[in-house]
Amino acid sequence: MTTKKKDGWAHTHTDRDVYHEIKLRAKHMRQNPTVAENILWRRLRRKQVGGFHFRRQHPIGQFIVDFFCAKARLVIEVDGEIHEGSEQAEYDASRQEFLEDLGLKVLRFDNAQVYQAADAVIEAIAESLYGLTDDEIAIVDGG
Repeated sequence: MTTKKKDGWAHTHTDRDVYHEIKLRAKHMRQNPTVAENILWRRLRRKQVGGFHFRRQHPIGQFIVDFFCAKARLVIEVDGEIHEGSEQAEYDASRQEFLEDLGLKVLRFDNAQVYQAADAVIEAIAESLYGLTDDEIAIVDGG
């Protein structure tokens, strides 16, 4: 995979076979979401948060992110119990570094936050989205 920066956005090119496998995994994950992902998806889909369009289980490079808003360059991750181990924490950190190197902002929430305070999670997402400057939105829109 190669990454090239152009106009503040990084374009990635993944081997065709690898990309095909990732797309199949993403489709499977969309068809079998966790309870927390389902709760959050019901609040994010159909541009319910500030008119921003989100994708779920979206491939970026060799990774699949839980939710992605291209216009805001925002990734949202919902972490379950598997993310509590030290080995998984290392993997998550390197993954987040990769995404941030592409110019993406990553927000992380754990399952408990989604279950117990979904409104606060949506508010945090909205604050991140509305925190974009007009110039940042113009760059993303190609303006």
